[in-house]
Amino acid sequence: MLTPGQPVPDLELPLTIDARFHLSRQEPENYTMLVFYRGKHCPVCKRYLEEIGGRLEDFTSRGVNAFAISMDSEDRAMVVDSDWETHDLPLVHSLTEDQARQWGLYISGKREGSEEPKIFSEPALFLVKPNMSLHFSVVQSAPFTRPPLDELLQGIDYTLDNDYPTRGTLT
Repeated sequence: MLTPGQPVPDLELPLTIDARFHLSRQEPENYTMLVFYRGKHCPVCKRYLEEIGGRLEDFTSRGVNAFAISMDSEDRAMVVDSDWETHDLPLVHSLTEDQARQWGLYISGKREGSEEPKIFSEPALFLVKPNMSLHFSVVQSAPFTRPPLDELLQGIDYTLDNDYPTRGTLT
């Protein structure tokens, strides 16, 4: 489990746009938002990423750079890129099991007869400060009940407007 206020592991992974995502090279005004999702097999992930993609301006106007990350292979990620309505939400793929574990993500295995990959991470959402320290996290063991975007945006607004500190640092 990552500790709020402490550094997060760096990530360097491919994007579906034939570029590389490097977390430590991000220069957001306020946060980099990492939305880990289960992969192309997950209809709940599809709805959530499409909602985020449709509201990307709500995040960028607050100085938040958003990225969606999965353990999907490039081929699976390219299906997400072409078939899902994620707008300009950058899609990062090929997260390894070791990297997922470094981030404290829950790992699941394929259900017999499903379209799931052999292993995949369960959802999580992190807000990372420009100095690479963790500000906020939600780590889930199942795809249900994602953080509502209106509430997340209200929390970001409150934090920025009131210089609200990172909480949970005594964990």
